[in-house]
Amino acid sequence: MKLPLHSFLVFGLVFYAGFGDAVAQNTGLLGKVAIDGSSTVYPISEAAASGFQKQYPRVKISVGVSGTGGGFKRFTIGDTDISDASRPIKDSEFAAARKTGVNFFELPVAYDGLTLVARKSNAWLNQLTLDEIKKIFLAGSAAKTWADVREGWPAEEIKIFAPGTDSGTFDYFKEVVVGKSGGSLRSDMSTSEDDNVLVTGVSGTPNAIGFFGVAYYEENKDKLKSIAIVNPKTGDPVSPTATTIENGTYAPFSRPLFIYVNSDSFKRPEVRKFIGYYLQNAPKLASSTGYVALPASIYREAMMRCRMGKSGTHYLTPELEKRSGPVTDIYQLDNLLK
Repeated sequence: MKLPLHSFLVFGLVFYAGFGDAVAQNTGLLGKVAIDGSSTVYPISEAAASGFQKQYPRVKISVGVSGTGGGFKRFTIGDTDISDASRPIKDSEFAAARKTGVNFFELPVAYDGLTLVARKSNAWLNQLTLDEIKKIFLAGSAAKTWADVREGWPAEEIKIFAPGTDSGTFDYFKEVVVGKSGGSLRSDMSTSEDDNVLVTGVSGTPNAIGFFGVAYYEENKDKLKSIAIVNPKTGDPVSPTATTIENGTYAPFSRPLFIYVNSDSFKRPEVRKFIGYYLQNAPKLASSTGYVALPASIYREAMMRCRMGKSGTHYLTPELEKRSGPVTDIYQLDNLLK
């Protein structure tokens, strides 16, 4: 469901009323903002940085790509102001932040659909069930060729291009495919933290398969095709679109994307103003980079976390067990763990 433009305009006015301070009209604002983390979230943060720097050219914003896990390693020792993440913070990362005294705001910024892709010219790989995905990707699987996955498919070796193990996309995919079995993904995949390398690999290799965020597929539709996923509940094949990602029918590969903001960094005018710009513009930043805007209520809640100083994660219980479910259910103040 796309909200009318005036809903976002009203949200923006309310947002800036909450973030108004002495720097609101200060074109002389200066400073530095350090961002690192997810390659999936990178296009959104880079677009936010670019737009913000047009208004505040004396603020220097660096946006790195070391993967979600790599970003959290830097973030939890206070080395960055903002960490891009394509999954919620893990219990071990949360514990590391606690140990070093790093408090943070957890801010959802968009929906993504983790997209499985094949070469554009591939005429037979059109859809997959979750069981078939497990045959392809699980370590120890007997499937070595495509014919082992489904009868009638070619007896050609399965070649896989996947995000690196520091990637939140890798973690999310593993969580869905492996589940609670304690297994692992194949170790013979060609991996990279750079999604553009994966695009080149899949598009240049006959009979290859890969996966990454939907934005990189949308950006490379001339070279790639998306593979529909058979919804486990309905049995219908579903392709990743703005509608199916938002309504959850693109299951089980729809997910929220996040930025994590160091609460001490947020006290600096340049960081505070940048986060205000980011959240106000998040709906159009998401859509312009190939992702899907969250409900306006989520952006309002994110703004309130910052205004009220409500730091912590919503995705871990007090026992540090993971919470899962729709972002609209989890992103509630009652679930906040500091």
